[in-house]
Amino acid sequence: MLDTINQWFLSLGAEYGVNPYIFGAIYVGAIPFFILSIGWLVRNAKAGKSTLLPTISAGLCFVSAYIYLAIAGRNIPLWVWIFLAVLIVYGAWSSIRDTRKKIAAAKDEGVQP
Repeated sequence: MLDTINQWFLSLGAEYGVNPYIFGAIYVGAIPFFILSIGWLVRNAKAGKSTLLPTISAGLCFVSAYIYLAIAGRNIPLWVWIFLAVLIVYGAWSSIRDTRKKIAAAKDEGVQP
C-alpha cells in the first residue's frame, strides 16, 4: 500500500514538473530559518531597531516551497493556486498575530515598574 501511495505521489510531481521530495525538503528545511527569523524580528522590535530585514527573511522562508512550485511547476491547476493563496494568507495572518504577541510580551518583560 505504501508503494502505491509513493508511486501516486511521484506521478503528481512528474505531471506538474515538481519533485515532491524537493518540495518537501524545502518546506521542512525552511522551518528552522523561519523560527530564527521570527526570533531576530522580535529581538529587533524589542530593541527598537528596524524589523524590515527579519520580516523579509521570515516571509521568504514562509513561501520558499511555493516559490519553487511557481518556478519549477507547469500546468498547475487554478484551484491549487487558490488553495495555496488561502493557506498563505491565513498563515501570514496567524504568524503576524503571534509575532505581535511575542513582541508585546518581550517589551513588557523589559519594562520595570
